[in-house]
Amino acid sequence: MNGLYALLADIRFSDVMDILVVATGIYYLLLLIREVRAYRVVVGVSLLLLSSAVAKHLHLLTFEWLLTNLWTVLLISFVVIFQPDLRRLLNQLGGGRLFGGVLAAEEPLFKEVVRAVKDLARVRHGALIVFERGDNLQSYIDTGTKMESAVTAELLVTLFTPRSPLHDGAVIIRNGRLASAGCILPLSENPNLNKSYGTRHRAGLGLTEETDALVVVVSEETKSISFAMAGKITPQIDPETLEEMLTLYGTRSVP
Repeated sequence: MNGLYALLADIRFSDVMDILVVATGIYYLLLLIREVRAYRVVVGVSLLLLSSAVAKHLHLLTFEWLLTNLWTVLLISFVVIFQPDLRRLLNQLGGGRLFGGVLAAEEPLFKEVVRAVKDLARVRHGALIVFERGDNLQSYIDTGTKMESAVTAELLVTLFTPRSPLHDGAVIIRNGRLASAGCILPLSENPNLNKSYGTRHRAGLGLTEETDALVVVVSEETKSISFAMAGKITPQIDPETLEEMLTLYGTRSVP
C-alpha cells in the first residue's frame, strides 16, 4: 500500500495531461479507421510493420531499406485516401464541437419531417433534407433561398414538388426551423459508393463526409428513403425506422 501511495505521489499534473492527450488521439484515430475501407489499410500497414521487423531480424538490408523508404509514400497515400475523413475531423475541431445534437425534445419536428418524407416517397418526389448539428452549415445555407420558417410537412412537400423552383436543392433545418431551401451540397468523394446512387444521394453523403449533419434522402426513381450521417448511408428504410434514427441521433450528442 505504501508503494502505491509513493507511486501516486510521483505522478505530476503534466503526466496526467500527457496520458489524456495520447488517449484522446488514439480514440479519434480509432473512430477514423472504423470504416471498412480503413480496416484494409490498417491490415496492410500491420503487414508492412511485421515485414520490417522480419527483415531487420534476418539482416535483409535491401528489403529493409526499401520498406523504410516506403513509409514516406504511405504517409502521403494515407492523407489522400482519408482526406474527407481528416477534413471532417478538422472541421469539427475548428468549430470547437466534437460532439453535437440537433436540439433536445425535437420529436414534433421529426414527426413533421417523417410525415413529409412518407408523402413524398409515395408520389415519387425526390427530396434532400439536412439537419444542422454541431458543425456550422452557414456556407451551404447561403447557397439557397433564405426561408426562416416553421417546419411543416405541407411546406416540405410543396418545396419538393417538381414544379417548385427549389425542388432540386436541399433544405437545411437549423435550430428546429427551416433556414434555407434549394441549397447546393458537396458531392461525395467516396469511390466505393453504390453506382445506383444519383446526385441527391451523393450530395447528402458528401455533406456528412465533411460535417456532422444528419441527412434524409428520398429517391424519386425507387421511392426509397435513406438516412446519412458520418460519411455513411443507410438505404431503404421505412418511415418508422427513420423517425427512430432521427430521434436517436438528433437529440443526443454522438461522435
